[in-house]
Amino acid sequence: MRGAIPPADARTVLLVIDMQAGVMPDCFDEHGVLMRTDALVRRARDEGVPVVWVHHEPIGVGTPDWELAAPLARAEGEAVVRKSYRDAFAETELRTVLDGYGATRLVVAGAQSDFCVRTTTQRAAAEGYDVTLVRDAHTTVDATIEGVRISGEQIVAHTNMYFAGLRYPGQEFAVARHDEVAFA
Repeated sequence: MRGAIPPADARTVLLVIDMQAGVMPDCFDEHGVLMRTDALVRRARDEGVPVVWVHHEPIGVGTPDWELAAPLARAEGEAVVRKSYRDAFAETELRTVLDGYGATRLVVAGAQSDFCVRTTTQRAAAEGYDVTLVRDAHTTVDATIEGVRISGEQIVAHTNMYFAGLRYPGQEFAVARHDEVAFA
């Protein structure tokens, strides 16, 4: 879908998942995804859209690997949600943080498309949020399953295809490039 236009009453939040220094190495188009996500974050801030950062806790809180990968940087006052599972809603304060913003719509970027990004976007949909997955601002590493090698590029493409076809009653879903995302 092109240029996702949110409903007039939507309260949008940008959710950035696991784009940490210890997660990003070897990801497909690592540098490009980081640059596009940084541009998306800056635009969200300029438009007054809250940015929520999700960090995968097992990476090692307080270590350089736990910090955001450059050029990403959290602004003062932006929420950080720590998670231990692929689902950023599981045993975290994410729902409380989103409720605090009055969120009805999430724009999602992040790392590990096939794990944390897909699981969290699916859960967000099941929880009733409208969701836009940023097609060129999520990534993952190559994988081998049952002897079959799957490239990170293929996983990203499949995640985009899967999410583009997601449907729940009365909800809006989209897959859009970072420069096509409509925040308001």
